[in-house]
Amino acid sequence: MAQAAVNDRQHNSMKGQVSEAEWETRVALAAGCRICHHFGWNNSIRNHFTARVPDEPDKFLMNPRGLMWSEITASDFLKVDFEGNCYTESPYIPGPAGLSFHGAVLKANPDRNCSIHLHEQDTVVVSALKRGLMFTSQDALILYGQVGSHEFEGLAEEADEGPRIAAELGERVAMIMKNHGILVATRSIYEGFYYTQRLVEACQNQVKLMATGGEIQEVPPEVGEHTLAQFKKRYAGGKLVLGKDDWNAYVRMIDRIDPTYKL
Repeated sequence: MAQAAVNDRQHNSMKGQVSEAEWETRVALAAGCRICHHFGWNNSIRNHFTARVPDEPDKFLMNPRGLMWSEITASDFLKVDFEGNCYTESPYIPGPAGLSFHGAVLKANPDRNCSIHLHEQDTVVVSALKRGLMFTSQDALILYGQVGSHEFEGLAEEADEGPRIAAELGERVAMIMKNHGILVATRSIYEGFYYTQRLVEACQNQVKLMATGGEIQEVPPEVGEHTLAQFKKRYAGGKLVLGKDDWNAYVRMIDRIDPTYKL
């Protein structure tokens, strides 16, 4: 189905027209969009999966508005800078909100190379709860103390809101955007996907737990901090790289399903 969609719009590959580092990043971003769609996290032409261009750190790649994540390919991503200039010829445009706050987050954090924003249904539900995110499972605790929040101000496309989002995110890896969705910003695409999956699943678990009507047992703060320290210790030695094994497995999965994301 995705192959037909790619063919129908007379797809032109950018492979060989950009640097090898940029092409590899484009392929990884396209894989990420396809994987997110596979899990049902985005079924629209909105939301953003972005990454800094490795050999042009003042520019980043973002998916354009107008393409489903199920059909997007490596060549479809737009190269833009922090001022909103686009360097990719395309019939599609960058989403204004994506330019605003993804650009602000990456500009404010030179050590971060990936940002992901989703409106996955259960994350939107949790974003509208005054109580916010609850830590009720082991997997969610890798995010313990690392999730910020941002109050809803309207469509997040005003130039002055982006820096506020970046400041409120601070050194954390994730954010609940109130009445809106989630944002994750990390050092790499695979790390970004890992934290995004943990946050989405934490929200999904919370919504299901609340639906039971039963009393919910949250992990006590001291146990949450201890478990987070255990996670950090696990990855401190360098033998395991956070999110890398998971990412490789999901890329193999999407390769089997539909490898047209590499076009």
